[in-house]
Amino acid sequence: MTQKAFQEYYPDDLNCCYGCGTLNEHGLKLKSYWDGEESVAVFTPSPYHTAIPGYVYGGLLASLIDCHGTGTASAAAYRSQGREMGSEPVLRFVTASLQVDYTAPTPMGVPLEIRGFVEEVKERKVVVRAIVSAGGKICAKGKVVAVRMPDNMAPDKQGKQT
Repeated sequence: MTQKAFQEYYPDDLNCCYGCGTLNEHGLKLKSYWDGEESVAVFTPSPYHTAIPGYVYGGLLASLIDCHGTGTASAAAYRSQGREMGSEPVLRFVTASLQVDYTAPTPMGVPLEIRGFVEEVKERKVVVRAIVSAGGKICAKGKVVAVRMPDNMAPDKQGKQT
């Protein structure tokens, strides 16, 4: 892709998430992009993402849905305000609710495609539905309710009482 991923717009102090943070050296580094009105990310599991031989660990699928959902929420919020991603004030979202349904075993050795569909955009909440597929076969479906990151989660406010 030639465009920047949603996660690449996160400010450095908010870019350390295990699933999607570009600055987490041990993380998945998921990258999400717009594809028309849908969002898309592709991730190829490593052998250590195994549940049982030949199949992907379900927790990885939940992480992919979670991080793709919150990234899509951020991008959708900027889009709904007619703003460029990364412009101030920062619109960073966190998970309020995550629902995942596993529909088929997910094979190792193939790229996983995660597609996001924005269902609702409000000032402080975005709902994203997601589908994970392997080789064109749907393996998991999920829904993320993402909310604007509370002020007390900002790195300069951690540990302080509000």
